[in-house]
Amino acid sequence: MANAGDKNLGIDRPITRRDFLNGVAIGVGGTVVGAGLSDRLIASLRAEEAMQAAAGDVYYPPTRTGMRGSHDGSWEVSHQLRDAGAFWKTAGTPADTRESYDLVVVGGGISGLAAAHFFRARAGRDARILVLDNHDDFGGHAKRNEFHIAGRMLLMNGGTAGIDSPTPFSNTADGLFKELGVDPPALSAKFNARGGGGGLQVNGLRSAYFFDKETFGADKLVVGTPGGGGRGGRGGANSAAWTDFLAQTPLSSEAQRDWMRVQLDEPVDYMPGLSVADKKDRLSRMSYKDYLLTVAKVQADAVKIYQRRTEGEWGVGIDAEPALDCWGMGYPGFAGLGLGDRTGDPRMSYTAAGYANGGSYRFHYPDGNASIARLLVRSLIPGAMPGHTAEDIVAAVADYSQLDRADSPVRVRLNSTVVRVRHAGSASSAKEVEVAYARGKQTFTVRGKNVVMACWNMMIPFLCPDLPQKQKEALHYLVKVPLVYTSIGLRNWKAFEKLGVSNISSPGMWHSGIGLNTAGPAMGDYKAASGAPDEPILVHLTRTPNKPGLSSAREQHKAGRIELLQTPFSTFERNIRDQFARVLGGGGFDPARDIEAIIVNRWPHGYGYEYNPLYDPRWPKGQAPHEVGRQPFGRITIANSDSGATAYTDVAIDQAHRAVAELFGQKNPSA
Repeated sequence: MANAGDKNLGIDRPITRRDFLNGVAIGVGGTVVGAGLSDRLIASLRAEEAMQAAAGDVYYPPTRTGMRGSHDGSWEVSHQLRDAGAFWKTAGTPADTRESYDLVVVGGGISGLAAAHFFRARAGRDARILVLDNHDDFGGHAKRNEFHIAGRMLLMNGGTAGIDSPTPFSNTADGLFKELGVDPPALSAKFNARGGGGGLQVNGLRSAYFFDKETFGADKLVVGTPGGGGRGGRGGANSAAWTDFLAQTPLSSEAQRDWMRVQLDEPVDYMPGLSVADKKDRLSRMSYKDYLLTVAKVQADAVKIYQRRTEGEWGVGIDAEPALDCWGMGYPGFAGLGLGDRTGDPRMSYTAAGYANGGSYRFHYPDGNASIARLLVRSLIPGAMPGHTAEDIVAAVADYSQLDRADSPVRVRLNSTVVRVRHAGSASSAKEVEVAYARGKQTFTVRGKNVVMACWNMMIPFLCPDLPQKQKEALHYLVKVPLVYTSIGLRNWKAFEKLGVSNISSPGMWHSGIGLNTAGPAMGDYKAASGAPDEPILVHLTRTPNKPGLSSAREQHKAGRIELLQTPFSTFERNIRDQFARVLGGGGFDPARDIEAIIVNRWPHGYGYEYNPLYDPRWPKGQAPHEVGRQPFGRITIANSDSGATAYTDVAIDQAHRAVAELFGQKNPSA
């Protein structure tokens, strides 16, 4: 029962929650029951159909709210498999579906769907392909959050947002986008027209900081961050603007002085007497936090402002990120060191300058890369996705009943967690691979002449027990980055208008920031948000759970994942409502009245791990864990952005292309 405080926050108020049985409900995804399926699978599918019909639930995962991302029902089997093989102690013998395919793809994210696309291009349009995925929707981290509020459809990315990359696109990735009809320059021009391509116009609204009492001693919203509050230095702001802004904060005079000193990027050499090479070497071996505290001598409360600034890039705070990488990405505090050009230094993971190389596009759909996944599905299974263009994909209503039809050469089977992948014989001579998967409380097998493992690479050793031990150890090294993308549907944005804010940094709170979804372009029949403050809107919040102070970034990721899986939706909801009440209360925001829907996109295994120079060695070429881990094994090859040691969409596509090329005997194919 909710207490008085909870009632004020609206905890007891029924809001849109289409997450039947707390997100556990799963639908058949449209399987045609017929020839080639085992009796047990047919019975399982019909039982799911009956349960879904009884619930009155239309199978359309993008509109489900509550806990999404790695929703309940998508990860438990994998954990049982991980824990000393507990799954097989009770699973029994899998039922043979008697299905045989030219290719089975494990993982229905962008890399898995791209693998299906590339394989069909080589093998022919009649090639039989099955994509298996443990989630109730395709796309993996390219998650679509679809809200319907007051008769208006509003979209938000529930995971990966854009196709931009810090390195030039390969011909493969660029070619796939063009083949799907995506013309990023043209779409970017439309997107940027009128300050957002038809999105919400927020002229006059500014950035702000919210200082919470638990971290900074008092709750205080300060509007008008000088320079807009970006990661870099001045942003056009001067000392007078910073002085006025800082005077309103609860920070001490020392902390105010040091925050302004860093943000203005004063030309002070904090490493006098060292050469540029020596400075860079030292910066590569210390964290940004250590640099600010011990080298630049920044007051501790001012450093707290920056602690979570790097979470969006790397999933950890500034205590676990090299100062050199932060300089490379344009963070402030280095202007006086005279470090020169940011490009080409081998000690950096990557740099902001990479985005200016002309090779990578800067564009995203209203639902993020979910539209890329939907375009791939349309290409593979035309009947599942109406429309013909890269713009009409945005408003298209997917027909999930078409995904897994017995009469279709390409099939996508959702709610199916792969539990074992093994050759039917020795890896060197087998003609087929048996793939076992769990669906509901039953287990089934299919066979494929080839298999692409496009799933999280760190799970592959549990799925393919016959892999060489060295390869298993390499795959285990690739710890995923946990993160949360929360989407909130609001009945209006009057409080934001009254306060004069569009986005608010909150470095000490549950979510590190709140931002109006202002950049949704009008595409096809999708019109995004209205410019009227009394109309509905979506708000984006981010949270990256980690544990500062642990021995490495990988250990912080592991601790964050445990925390995330142990945090129920009710805790998220309470913290979300509390944060909105405190941050926007001065504008009249009432969380009990104004919040229409909540989607928490939980990603305990989120973005691919990028090597961190503070903790990871520099391996010889070909010996890094992702390179050792992705080696072909008989008829099994490995894709996913993990096998590129990064988290970018173009890399996921390139790795899919490599994995498929290896199936056709091409050694070390160029991506």
